Amino acid sequence: MSAFYGVTSVLYSNLLVKLPVPTGNSELPKQIFIVTGANTGLGFEASLHLARLGVGKLIMAVRTPSKGEDARQRILDLTRRPETSIEVWPLDMDRYDSVKAFAARASELPRLDGVLANAGIMTNTFSWSEDIEKTLNVNVVSTCLLYLLLLPKMHESSQKTGYSCRYVIPNSALHYSAPTAELDPKQHSILNRLNDPEKADMAGRYPLSKLLMIYAVREFAERSKSSEKGSCIINTTNPSFCKSNLANEFQASGGFKVFEKVVARTSEEGSRVLVHGLLAGRETNGQYLSNCRVETPSCHVTGKWGQQVQKKFFGELIEKLESIQPGISLHM
Repeated sequence: MSAFYGVTSVLYSNLLVKLPVPTGNSELPKQIFIVTGANTGLGFEASLHLARLGVGKLIMAVRTPSKGEDARQRILDLTRRPETSIEVWPLDMDRYDSVKAFAARASELPRLDGVLANAGIMTNTFSWSEDIEKTLNVNVVSTCLLYLLLLPKMHESSQKTGYSCRYVIPNSALHYSAPTAELDPKQHSILNRLNDPEKADMAGRYPLSKLLMIYAVREFAERSKSSEKGSCIINTTNPSFCKSNLANEFQASGGFKVFEKVVARTSEEGSRVLVHGLLAGRETNGQYLSNCRVETPSCHVTGKWGQQVQKKFFGELIEKLESIQPGISLHM
């Protein structure tokens, strides 16, 4: 039933919902935003929206700087914004040292008002990234590593400016259909099971990574409510099925191409949801958003079983992040 709801929500969203075009406010010219995976697809379109809205500084974080520079120039040409309003910084979510270097550089910014952690992958092939499965690493572990490394800067900025920084992670209605057999909370280690190449369900790994991200966002938000270090809003937004480069491995089939042509949103349309998350209010903290509003996530999240998995997984995630950067959990 959860999977059926996920499918129907995509069809309803993409065929019947008209998303609002993002609008700006008087604060944006003072603010600094980061978009990861900013040179293509949803990341590029979200960056274009932010530039069009007149943000003071946009940092396009990309794995290949030359591609980032090309994307930056396209945005400058389209918006006629000053050259100094957009910068390109290198960031490879496959590598922890790259994530750490990026966060250290960002800590020197005068303020930080929003981060769109858009960089992610979809693959049905098991491969290693650092010492864990690549989809799990890029979509979950490195995304959470970046969040915690930037959190001191986000806290500092909110105390200085009075504006709560938003950290936004794209999600997917596919999380409703995520396979959950690998998440049994009664077994010893969720992460160890997900890292077993003999048993990994890679056909469902991308949806599962999105489900895990909802667990993490809810836990991070719960801790931010009781933090005295400053306010930060973290949410996870579903742009729905879009025409993008994310599903390159699956686009060769004729059936996929027909479905994409009939149902998929453009990347520009999907990016509206992501920008909405960047500008949304405190009511979105810890929430799953779709069609520019708060939605209820899968019963795998809200039910008793899901709560058990959430606590167990988050404990293992923090332990993993501590092994990458000792003391990082103190940032919460």
